[in-house]
Amino acid sequence: MTQGLYEILSNEKLTSNVLKMVLKGDTSAVTAPGQFINIKLEGKFLRRPVSICDYSDGTITIIYKVVGVGTEQMADMKPGEMLDVLVGLGNGYWLDKCGDKPLLIGGGVGVPPMYNLCKKLIEQGKKVNVVLGFNTADEIFLEDDFRALGAAVTVATADGSYGVKGFVTDAMKNIDYTYFFTCGPMPMFKAIEAVAVTSGQYSFEERMGCGFGACMGCSCKTKYSNKRICKDGPVLEREEIIW
Repeated sequence: MTQGLYEILSNEKLTSNVLKMVLKGDTSAVTAPGQFINIKLEGKFLRRPVSICDYSDGTITIIYKVVGVGTEQMADMKPGEMLDVLVGLGNGYWLDKCGDKPLLIGGGVGVPPMYNLCKKLIEQGKKVNVVLGFNTADEIFLEDDFRALGAAVTVATADGSYGVKGFVTDAMKNIDYTYFFTCGPMPMFKAIEAVAVTSGQYSFEERMGCGFGACMGCSCKTKYSNKRICKDGPVLEREEIIW
C-alpha cells in the first residue's frame, strides 16, 4: 500500500449516474486485478473505497456510481484537481486456477474490476466469456470495451430492454466455463452460488472504515478463519465462504 497525491486527468460520464475517472500517479503498489483504492475527500471523515478498473505505468482508471454526497463530490471534480489516495489495497484475484475458459460475471458497479482481469487473462491466452448484468439498457457500460479486448460478451438486463432478459444467472446457462470470477451485490452472489458448476472467486462489496485492516470493521467469518474484507479480501474463494 502507498499513499500519495494523484492528479485527475479526466472525469467523464458513462451513463446518467456512472462516471469514469483517470488518475495520474504512482501505480507500483497495484499488483493484481481486483484491488481497490481509498480516496480522501475534503470535509468527509471516511475515505471512499473504489475498485480499480484498469491501470498502467502512471495511471489508474476507476468507474464509480453516484450514490451519495461523497460520490456527488467526486462527480463535480475537474481535470487538474488533486486527490489524496491510498493505492494497492486488498488482495485481488488469483489467476492461476482458472483453466482455459474462465467466466467473468459483473453486476452493475461490480463490472469495472472485471475489465483489467479480462485483459490479464486474454494476455495469458485464455478464452474469456464475460457476462454483464444491469437493470436496464440505459445503465450499460463497458460492453464494447470488453469486446475490444477479445472477450465473448453477453449482457443481461432485468427488464429485457437489451440482451438476455433476466439476470446474470440466466445468461450463464449456455456458457461452457472452467472457472468463474465475479463482483457485484450480495443477491447476485447468492444466485450465482445456486447455479455455478465450477470453483470460483467472489469479490465482496463491504462498508470499510480504514481500508487496510486496522479497524476490523469489515471482518467476516469464513470456513477457515475470520477475515477482513479490506485486507484479506475483497476476493474470497468459493470454497471458504459461509453464506
